[in-house]
Amino acid sequence: MAKSVISETIRNELEKFLKKNRKADLITTYLFFLEKRHQIKPVLFAREKTIYQSSEDLIKKLEEQGKLWRETEIKIQLGQKSVNELTRKIYICPFTGKVFGDNTHPNPQDAIYDWVSSCPENKERMDGIKVKRFFVSEDPEVIKNYIIKGKEPITKIVYSSVVTGKLFNSKQAVIEDFLQNQIKSLSLMEVPSQNRYQIEESFLKFIQEQLEDAKVSSFVENLSNYDEFSSYIDQWLEEEKEPAS
Repeated sequence: MAKSVISETIRNELEKFLKKNRKADLITTYLFFLEKRHQIKPVLFAREKTIYQSSEDLIKKLEEQGKLWRETEIKIQLGQKSVNELTRKIYICPFTGKVFGDNTHPNPQDAIYDWVSSCPENKERMDGIKVKRFFVSEDPEVIKNYIIKGKEPITKIVYSSVVTGKLFNSKQAVIEDFLQNQIKSLSLMEVPSQNRYQIEESFLKFIQEQLEDAKVSSFVENLSNYDEFSSYIDQWLEEEKEPAS
């Protein structure tokens, strides 16, 4: 008889599994064994209705197909001008020099009132209330003094998720968001019996190869080397005889 391929660690896990699931049939137990032996961690990618052998396999395939992330260029504006060449009227805080333009703010007069009423530098009071004093100018020469040449926008490469369209600073951030929100973990025992989703081609081939009668029989033969599994093996043999009776 060939030497057992069942490690002590996996034997212990099998024993715990069978004690917890005493009515588990042979194929279910064998799939549990395969999952532990090959460290299989199936995942469902619901968007494509497909089950993959692992999240690593899924990520690799999506990246190869360009279906996970895209490199995207964005422009970042550094600061917003309060006054520009099209400004015709400005409102100025006399305490800080803060300015609001008639074409750069939707409500410049309201904005200057709010500003001076909460401005820490405004020490003027009337009846204990801050004086809402400010300057107004429509003089082009005065306005010109407040025009500051802004910095040019900078260009940055970021990454957009093909699945959600969200922007991320790195490819790894896209992947982490995908793993957290787009996949569902399954056990190998759940995979063959499901019929709502397809199984990825190479994963399906692996399962079919492992479920060949010779390999299942070899598993039972190796398991029979250990007395603690004898009752379960007897149960499986009985189940195989039942349909013929």
